[in-house]
Amino acid sequence: MTEEQRMRYARHIALKEVGEEGQEKLLRGKVLLIGAGGLGSSAALYLSAAGVGTIGIADGDTVDISNLQRQIIHGTGDIGREKTESAKEKIHAINPEVTVRTYSMPVTEENICELILAYDFVIDATDNFPSKFLINDACVLGEKPFSHGGILGFGGQTMTYVPGKGPCYRCIFKNPPPKESVVTCKEVGIIGAMCGVIGSLQAMEAIKYFTGAGELLTGKLLSFNALKMEFHTAKFPKRDDSCPVCGKNPAGQKV
Repeated sequence: MTEEQRMRYARHIALKEVGEEGQEKLLRGKVLLIGAGGLGSSAALYLSAAGVGTIGIADGDTVDISNLQRQIIHGTGDIGREKTESAKEKIHAINPEVTVRTYSMPVTEENICELILAYDFVIDATDNFPSKFLINDACVLGEKPFSHGGILGFGGQTMTYVPGKGPCYRCIFKNPPPKESVVTCKEVGIIGAMCGVIGSLQAMEAIKYFTGAGELLTGKLLSFNALKMEFHTAKFPKRDDSCPVCGKNPAGQKV
């Protein structure tokens, strides 16, 4: 590391769980953020500040005024801009050393496997169930660790999948619920700061993955109720052997 880098990351280096070796791992790390909205905003800001060397941002949307209540990486002047370009600008304002790769397009079955290939860790910052199952299936089949995050109203949840360690998202939630049974944040609302809580936890999981500090949320679903200010951890110590993606007889055809 350069002397400037040692100054920038001094508070990380002072941590015995990170140190200079851990910071160098972060500098070599590559994280793909799928979604540059509420969750992706907080995760991107903290990952860039932490010195993650390469950050990919995949999102096919543009900034809308209704986003600004929670998507803190975007500002009023960004309305109408591609979210990926707006996010890239803010990341470089925090840390110009970070390499930012932008993918201004929807993530689909046709492109997700190629997208995740170049990255060490994936963050699911999407807001719909089909995308979450798509990300899970691609990461399991591609042997990529990822962090799931979900938020609605005053609640949120997150878990981490690491290949060969614990269940995947599909083990726990099986299949997307029927479309007609799903409510959206547009319908029921969402408190903006919830994005910061869960998105920051997802960034923390990525940082811990690279540095080896502490324990990851593998085999655990962490839920947060902001109204009661309560965290709850549900443990899922084993994968579902019948899971079509990571079970004993995977179909391998979900992506």
